[in-house]
Amino acid sequence: MSKILVGVDVGTSGAKCIIADETGKVLASATKEYPLYTPKAGWAEQNPIDWWEGVKAGLKDILEGVNKEEIVGISFSGQMHGLVALDENNEVIRPSILWCDQRTQKQCDWITEKAGGLEGLLKHTNNRMLTGYTGGKILWLRDEEPENFRKMKVFVCPKDYIRLKLTGNIAIDVSDASGTGFFNTKDRKWADELIEIAGLDKSIFPEAVESTALCGTVTKAAAEETGLPEGLNVYAGGGDAVIQTTGTGLVKPGVLGVVIGTSGNVSMGMDKYVDNPEGKLQMFANNEPGLWHSFGCTLTAGGAYSWYAKTMAGEEAIIAKSEGKKIYDYLNECAETSAPGANGVIFAPYLTGERCPYPDPNARGMFYGLTLGTTKGDITRSVMEGVTYSLKQVVELMSAGGKPEKVYLSGGGASSELWKQMAADIFEIPVYTMSAAKEGGAYGAVLVAGVGAGIWENLNEAIKVLKEDEKFYTPSLETRDAYRKAYELYKMLYSANKSVFDQGAKE
Repeated sequence: MSKILVGVDVGTSGAKCIIADETGKVLASATKEYPLYTPKAGWAEQNPIDWWEGVKAGLKDILEGVNKEEIVGISFSGQMHGLVALDENNEVIRPSILWCDQRTQKQCDWITEKAGGLEGLLKHTNNRMLTGYTGGKILWLRDEEPENFRKMKVFVCPKDYIRLKLTGNIAIDVSDASGTGFFNTKDRKWADELIEIAGLDKSIFPEAVESTALCGTVTKAAAEETGLPEGLNVYAGGGDAVIQTTGTGLVKPGVLGVVIGTSGNVSMGMDKYVDNPEGKLQMFANNEPGLWHSFGCTLTAGGAYSWYAKTMAGEEAIIAKSEGKKIYDYLNECAETSAPGANGVIFAPYLTGERCPYPDPNARGMFYGLTLGTTKGDITRSVMEGVTYSLKQVVELMSAGGKPEKVYLSGGGASSELWKQMAADIFEIPVYTMSAAKEGGAYGAVLVAGVGAGIWENLNEAIKVLKEDEKFYTPSLETRDAYRKAYELYKMLYSANKSVFDQGAKE
């Protein structure tokens, strides 16, 4: 009898549910979208019930016709840093404040100062307290919504809420906990001293477990709502920035992983703990004991392309529909009518501020270089290039110890032939894709569930089911000079406009 694994990714734009067998073959996949709310500029929230409804619908789709006796485990990937505040009955108190929300700069500055400055803070967590992190949101709730804060008995992150709905149990895994800003990533436990400095009660912090840990079983009620078998083992899972690179085989040093999803991530697995000087990168616990994860996150990658498609490509959407094409396929064709460097048009993708290499909630998006000769193809291409330039800055930080041999590209951007070649040309590093990479964090969740269920001994064994796709992308010498010139201008835009960003953010 086959052994089937279920992976669920609680993303920002939607929930993806997949099933795969013990060979790693994906048997079914379903994605269900849900809304994002922006009640104020720089704010981003979602209703956790929307996640649950999306997951339930996705699970029902993929489980249709499946022999449920063959399902041996389920695990999760989830958007990181979101604050899900729960009351004494484990009911949601307020909408979840998301990873891309920028309202907490005051609180982040406060805890950094209380910890003894950046150097002091890094001693506790090896990470800055970034505005996206859960910790600043907790402090914001205490400062700005004291009644809701008093109601909060515990918090969890998005994927943990779904696990709670399935099992009735509360926990957080060490990779997601690393992104709260209150976690000792070296010792893989809560940073008790920093929590005390912040004046927070330790009881609001959930139990932190390893990603492959068993966190309960599917309850009868959850089984009826989802179609999962009652009693199915449920494993912890991981934060998406970490577990989606596990799903592309990056659990050890060497190869870089680049994800062009809603946000952008540049990652590398590490088999030992390392310090994070000046907090330039993010250092998290990985999805298995003894492994860590180094990465830098840009806040708006594929999300910028999605924004562009929805707000500035209405005419293109109509044409694409009339021709029976997907809007992004049509936009890619539009971008190909322009030349590398987008004929001087440069896009800065700071639509929700930025995190790496500029931890700046005030940064804003812009187009530079528009002229009367600028075409829609130039503008479209500039969005793709601007996102890739922002990722190149992180690639350079991650490559300080030596240029990597290859890059594994995943996320929505990896479905575009143009974007894959563009990444190779701009990074000046060969770009590869992996089998099942398009499934993102949900596939990493499958691997984690498989280790938890005993199908594979560890993640190093699990990733052997992955295969590099035959086609790969090598840097083109013909485009190198154009991209290098545009990249230098791109880097100047942030510093040249920093004072404008700050002035514009003043109330």
